[in-house]
Amino acid sequence: MKSKYLVALLFLTLCSTQAPADTFIAGQGKALRQSLVTNPIFLQQAYLKASNTDAGDSFGWSVAVSGDTAVVGAYHEESGATGVNGSQSDNSTQFAGAVYVFQRDATGTWAQKAYLKPLYIDANDNFGAAVAIDGDILVVGAPGEAGSATGVNGTNNNLASVAGAAYVFVRDGTGNWSQEAYLKASNTDANDSFGKSVAISGNTVIVGAPYEASASTVINGNQTDNTAGSAGAAYVFVRDAGGNWSQQAYLKAPNAEARDEFGYAVDIDGDSAVVGAWKEDSASQGVGSNAADNSAPYAGAAYVFTRDTNGNWSFQSYLKASNTDAVDYFGHSVAISGDTVAVGAYGESSFATGINGDQQDNQATSAGAAYVFVRDVNGNWSQQAYVKASNTDAGDLFGYSIALDTDALVVGARDESGNATTINGDGSNNLATGSGAAYWFVRDGAGNWSQQAYLKAFNSNDGDDLGFSVAISGKTVVAGAIGESSAATGVNNGQTDNSAINAGAAYVFLSTDTLFADSFE
Repeated sequence: MKSKYLVALLFLTLCSTQAPADTFIAGQGKALRQSLVTNPIFLQQAYLKASNTDAGDSFGWSVAVSGDTAVVGAYHEESGATGVNGSQSDNSTQFAGAVYVFQRDATGTWAQKAYLKPLYIDANDNFGAAVAIDGDILVVGAPGEAGSATGVNGTNNNLASVAGAAYVFVRDGTGNWSQEAYLKASNTDANDSFGKSVAISGNTVIVGAPYEASASTVINGNQTDNTAGSAGAAYVFVRDAGGNWSQQAYLKAPNAEARDEFGYAVDIDGDSAVVGAWKEDSASQGVGSNAADNSAPYAGAAYVFTRDTNGNWSFQSYLKASNTDAVDYFGHSVAISGDTVAVGAYGESSFATGINGDQQDNQATSAGAAYVFVRDVNGNWSQQAYVKASNTDAGDLFGYSIALDTDALVVGARDESGNATTINGDGSNNLATGSGAAYWFVRDGAGNWSQQAYLKAFNSNDGDDLGFSVAISGKTVVAGAIGESSAATGVNNGQTDNSAINAGAAYVFLSTDTLFADSFE
């Protein structure tokens, strides 16, 4: 048996709550693999900490994963280092922020491979507030950056407070990272927070600026009027064969209004993008409904855009929840994979549990919900599922973060309070206030969703906020816990230490499909 599977089995003996007794007997062949598929087992593979852990860094504020590479942002990290793998220890630049890249080897062992900072860094840049990765290209948001430049690779200065920026890093064939581009909006302005959200698919990046103030309601419209404060915008950038980046589109909601914060969340897959506007006010329900209604403050909305073969973007769909209500914050988190979109609404208040339960009771304030939408061959969207946790409770904030990969969905509930320290443990109590959780759902061939795992950290504690951020790639999930307080550094060290308040951590979880599919034939 390969060594990585020996390591996996050690974890499984600790983590399994569902497997049959003969799961661990080698030599069972295809029957064993089928047993694992029908009796899913999940495990915590790695506990990730920064190489320079410090109190208040908020490591895990953002996470991303692509294959065997995980990325973690610590937007309050304070080193004044610049570039890749610089000095980590000076703490001279308050809330400058940093990003850490981890790699998994063939044995399943994770190690930190890079410590990333931009070529220019300043206090309060919040570099690492958002991260996204696809293969060997990584994009990082720094919404507090203050340069007044517009476009790509302009002059760095501090003349536009909190204008925001995004940075592209690339990895070469030897595993070394370097900064390739410094991205700014085409209409940079103070307080826009460009880089609050980022996403990448291939050679396309989308960046959200939720406090951008144009009242424009068309793509590539008037960027200069600033009459709709915090209406929000999103920007699409593309990379050519020579590694040069340029802005391709300036996206606005068709019903853009002040304070909607369009662009607070973004995601992209191929030629489709989804943008969340978590403070949009329409009380309408369903897909393509009345966008002019403003009777439900902060109900929230999400918008789908598509790109044609000529590189032109157009608005495709306006998504609302099936049970829209004020202060649901639908669109605080969004994800897209193929013809599926998932939207989180952490303020939703139904006491329902599971899939497609009662949406109307509103007895569990801010329990949270997630919604899954699918697109047919004609480009029409419809809601496929209304997703709730198996242990719904008021204040859990289920849907605060969300991630999607084909038929797998992960939803973070940063304030969930169960005291379990194992996967699929007891979620019925509230004895660990704000410890946080993540939930793993899968879709079968008939389009039905079901919860497969309730993910908790092995060192779960009050206020850890596991699920503040989540990411998924295949059968690998990464979840950030910004309130975790161990002073440990590196991987799988010192989980019981609580001497560095809000240092933060990230956790890697796996399902058995990934672990065993190529080992038992």
